[in-house]
Amino acid sequence: MKKLSLLIFVLSLAACGSSKHKASKDKFVVENLTGYSAEDLINNYPDANFYEDSGMFEEGTVERAYTIMYPETTDELHISWKSEKREEIFDIRFSGKGRWKSAQGIEIGTSYDALNELNGQKISFYGFGWDYGGAVLWNDGKLEDSNLRVFLAPNVDMPNKYYKDSIIEVNEEEVKKMDLKVSSIMLMN
Repeated sequence: MKKLSLLIFVLSLAACGSSKHKASKDKFVVENLTGYSAEDLINNYPDANFYEDSGMFEEGTVERAYTIMYPETTDELHISWKSEKREEIFDIRFSGKGRWKSAQGIEIGTSYDALNELNGQKISFYGFGWDYGGAVLWNDGKLEDSNLRVFLAPNVDMPNKYYKDSIIEVNEEEVKKMDLKVSSIMLMN
């Protein structure tokens, strides 16, 4: 009888723990949105003040329907859709220093050093001053298959040699002078 009571007690604790885990799901982790339709977003984020439209993407080559959540706030989030029906997300983008982050904890303002630590492998990045400026390459690190595209920006004025649409070669001293921080994040679905 004692063994049965102990088993029931342990199972009760496990059940409480699992429901507690589900309740703590952070609604501002972008990966949590990937299975949502536009209707799901409205139901789960009633305070988001949605704006919907269509526009040109990928350097003006593709037209897509999009939704903006929390427009004109630090929590502004852009979602583009695979079709006009807005049932499946194509990608999610944000650049405001609000509450959004990735499942790994990457947020706007995350440092270059922190990205290297999270990736477990030294990252490289493209030059600045173009549409994909500062785009990070994970170089087969832990984040390679994460579907995250992260963009860095320097927090100081940069010499012209760093403004180009190719990967830039920099040493540790140059990187420290740049004071690189994450300036925008995109999650491809």
